[in-house]
Amino acid sequence: MKVAIISDTHDNISNLKRALVWFKKQGISLIIHCGDICTPLILTEILGQNFQIYFVCGNVDDCKQLAEAVEKLKGIKFFGKFGEIKLNNKKIAFIHKPDEARKLAESGNYDLVFYGHTHQPWIERLRVKNKKSKFVYLANPGNLAGMFYKATFAVYDSVADKLELKILERV
Repeated sequence: MKVAIISDTHDNISNLKRALVWFKKQGISLIIHCGDICTPLILTEILGQNFQIYFVCGNVDDCKQLAEAVEKLKGIKFFGKFGEIKLNNKKIAFIHKPDEARKLAESGNYDLVFYGHTHQPWIERLRVKNKKSKFVYLANPGNLAGMFYKATFAVYDSVADKLELKILERV
């Protein structure tokens, strides 16, 4: 199963629509959003495309407003400020802030930890202390809004256990 990881969309509907077209072509049906959605409009756009979405609240989000919007919409799950799922025996955490994400990764309790906030795309493979044979991916998909850096996202293939960053203008 392939999963798209996005963050910091900041209401950029045109970039989101372009990414959704590519996700569909790739057979991606699950999207993890690491915060800074901004308004429920983004959720409506995603749901209109028949995607399942898991998301957390970012620092510019009105968490209460997003939670209220989710009650009326199907196919999305709002985790508050911290999300955790299991996918093909891989434990995945997602959060908005990088410092909190690093702590989660270093705990050794997860196989992959995703975050946003900085807008800078980044993948790091950490060796977990006290668990010498365990590695954890710590990754920021960048920002889909295209603010400060090019618009980017990440794709995780749970079957191949492969994580990649993608630049929107190249897909």
